[in-house]
Amino acid sequence: MSGSHFYHGGQRALQDAFDSRALADRLEERSRVAFTDDDRAFIEGAIYFFLATADAEGRPDCSFKGGPAGFVRVTAPSELAFPDYDGNGMFKSLGNLAVNPEVGLLFIDMHGRPRRLRVNGSATVRRDDPLLARTVGAQMIVRVAVRAIFANCPRYIPQLSLVEPSAYVPAPGVTPPEPAWKEFDAFKGLVPPRRPTWDGTGG
Repeated sequence: MSGSHFYHGGQRALQDAFDSRALADRLEERSRVAFTDDDRAFIEGAIYFFLATADAEGRPDCSFKGGPAGFVRVTAPSELAFPDYDGNGMFKSLGNLAVNPEVGLLFIDMHGRPRRLRVNGSATVRRDDPLLARTVGAQMIVRVAVRAIFANCPRYIPQLSLVEPSAYVPAPGVTPPEPAWKEFDAFKGLVPPRRPTWDGTGG
């Protein structure tokens, strides 16, 4: 047993091998289960994050999720929500959540002051969530019940420049362009029509 709800035996073994258990314990003490005001500002200002999921056998998958600032919302002291937008139809991440709700989110800022924030918890996916009615372009909503929130050392984050946002990010009253790959010969006749979503115009 590791004697911790935050670490398991494999992690403890490496901490002991590198004499970092005391430091790891202090970092665990500084983790939290409720968002601070600073956490909320950082998360709701993010235009992307990385999502880690696993299937029922524990095989992992990692996905990039992007959108306009505010597309991820802190909806309760220990809950956040984000939309599922039109994608490639594989549903790798959300399909995983249907069989294994455990999830890890990495919020990272590479365009200003380097910063990382990790959020671990359990997710649910809904096609009838009340947030759908006020989330432009969403076809489903994912809610994450938080188990742990903790900052990560930003020392290796590069300083990058944000040139422009993606033209595909949903915006009120705007029909986003279709990605070029949907017209490739390999996918002709296989791409389902885009599902109607709320467009922000109140219609």
